[in-house]
Amino acid sequence: MPEQSSLKIEESEGVTVVSFREASILDTLTAQRVGRQLYDLVESPGKTRVVLDFEHVRFLSSQTLGVLLTLKRKADKAGVRIALARVRPELTRVFEITNLSKLFGFFATREEAIASLSAP
Repeated sequence: MPEQSSLKIEESEGVTVVSFREASILDTLTAQRVGRQLYDLVESPGKTRVVLDFEHVRFLSSQTLGVLLTLKRKADKAGVRIALARVRPELTRVFEITNLSKLFGFFATREEAIASLSAP
């Protein structure tokens, strides 16, 4: 049986927009599944700009933060630029505390995130 996707992936203005299906990415299996799907995405040919849309995400585990850190490393190696959109204030605080806020651009809307990646 194929693995259910934890992500919704769309293309908009030449940018890949990834939305999370789960409100909580807390358990190990979900974090690993999300990680595999995101890693495959940034390592696939032709993907150079990715927006992660956190609109529906309410909770993240420390393991999920580790997934995002690894994703950033893989994206940098592959020449993929990443921006985060619609991150809830309480999650933004977690990103700030862990210094992950320094690795990603944060934007209030998907459109702003897409525009930021469209700029040279």
